[in-house]
Amino acid sequence: MQILYVVSTPIGNLEDVTIRALRILGEVDLIAAEDTRVTHRLLDRYNITTPSTSYNEHNSRTKIPSLLAKLGTGDIALVSDAGMPGINDPGAELVRAAVEAGFTVLSVPGPSALTTALSVSGMNIDQFVYLGFLPKKQSGRLKLLRSTASEKRCLLLLETPHRLRDALIDIADSLGDRELAICRELTKLHEEVFRGSASEALCHFNRPRGEFTIVVEGNKEQPVPELDQSKVRSRLSALRANGVRAKDAVPKVANETGLPKRSVYRLWLEIHS
Repeated sequence: MQILYVVSTPIGNLEDVTIRALRILGEVDLIAAEDTRVTHRLLDRYNITTPSTSYNEHNSRTKIPSLLAKLGTGDIALVSDAGMPGINDPGAELVRAAVEAGFTVLSVPGPSALTTALSVSGMNIDQFVYLGFLPKKQSGRLKLLRSTASEKRCLLLLETPHRLRDALIDIADSLGDRELAICRELTKLHEEVFRGSASEALCHFNRPRGEFTIVVEGNKEQPVPELDQSKVRSRLSALRANGVRAKDAVPKVANETGLPKRSVYRLWLEIHS
């Protein structure tokens, strides 16, 4: 029975590839690559001459039947442009199709931007919640982020350079000015790890460039007692009915009750969502 190998490739530095990955890439009959041009930089570096074919989000549906047919006669290695295939790319579809067709699927683990960012974040990473790329529209971003506001595990997400600042603004708006670690261009020449608050990150990343993996600290606040919640909600509702905005109502109620502004703001969001 032929095998589909899911092979992790370097996320930047080509020296991070594993010995096993190089052996598999050299032994299989075909490499299914997200972008053959990117993959050939790795293959050329290590003198691997295995033929490759493109398999990406644009052609995955049409390519899967031919790749399954090829699996009937030889082994295939599935690779993405960087890291582990199947995470935020169509690799999972090919894996699922191969499994359903009865083929063996084996992982060749290695570099991953996710675990790399977690390891250097300096935060408690015993548990975490992976959010992937945040939604492109602000309404979607806010909805997703607000749904994690009470999550005590750290949050792990990806972002593009042209949306990074908008994401940081929405993180601060939804979660408060939390501590985070922003990892840029991991293992590459201009690698950078920024550690600080969301507001500090906005000042630092004035013109974002590169690829970003972000680790956001979990909610460290003590829960507000239900009785207090009821009183705070009533007070916030009364202020809003009188035309008072969040930026004025939240600090006012926080001062009145002694509760953290984050907790009061979260209740504001809950009653007006």
